[in-house]
Amino acid sequence: MINIFIGYDSKEKIAYHVLSESILRHSTKPVSITPIFLPNIKDDFLRERNNLSSTEFSFSRFIIPHLMHYQGWALFMDCDMLMRTDIAELWNLRNQNYAVQVCKHDYTPKEDVKFLGQVQTKYEKKNWSSFMIMNCGKCTTLTPEYVNNASGLELHQFKWLESEDMIGSLPLEWNWLVGEYPYKKEVKNVHYTKGGPYFKDYANCDYSSEWYDVYTSMVKIEL
Repeated sequence: MINIFIGYDSKEKIAYHVLSESILRHSTKPVSITPIFLPNIKDDFLRERNNLSSTEFSFSRFIIPHLMHYQGWALFMDCDMLMRTDIAELWNLRNQNYAVQVCKHDYTPKEDVKFLGQVQTKYEKKNWSSFMIMNCGKCTTLTPEYVNNASGLELHQFKWLESEDMIGSLPLEWNWLVGEYPYKKEVKNVHYTKGGPYFKDYANCDYSSEWYDVYTSMVKIEL
């Protein structure tokens, strides 16, 4: 079973469902998909949102190892993504030597504002935590107490790990940043980090037609 946790934001509900469908459409292995939905984790995640929390799951993603009882593996994904290949390919890249495996982006966002007027924060390791394979048994620092009180940079820059040697690399094709990286046909998973096609201002971004294809197939009922 491939355990997948997807960030859920009430302003982007459709994104969660389309991403889930795209995963199911391509997967050759059974998957378990769980939304990181704040009302469901209110007993463990007590942190209040602030003006730097661009989504409802900005910090709640780090509660995943606790939800997994610090056992096994889990994948976290931002909701504004679209899977274009078999998730089993990614699962085969798990490496027991690491606590987390991420796409190690080396870039600075071009804009200061993104979707819905949200501030585009700029910091080292930007977007590394938007797509993480987590080796939960090696993420025991991420207790509810720690996640509720640590700074945003401590969490997103992986300062909860003993060393950066515990962060493994994944090919960038697994978290391809739309609008930051050029269009590339053979990417595995696209990330509409500036804004998804479901927002008017981004309706014609790269890979938007693929997103709409999945959406259309979801809402159509064959009689």
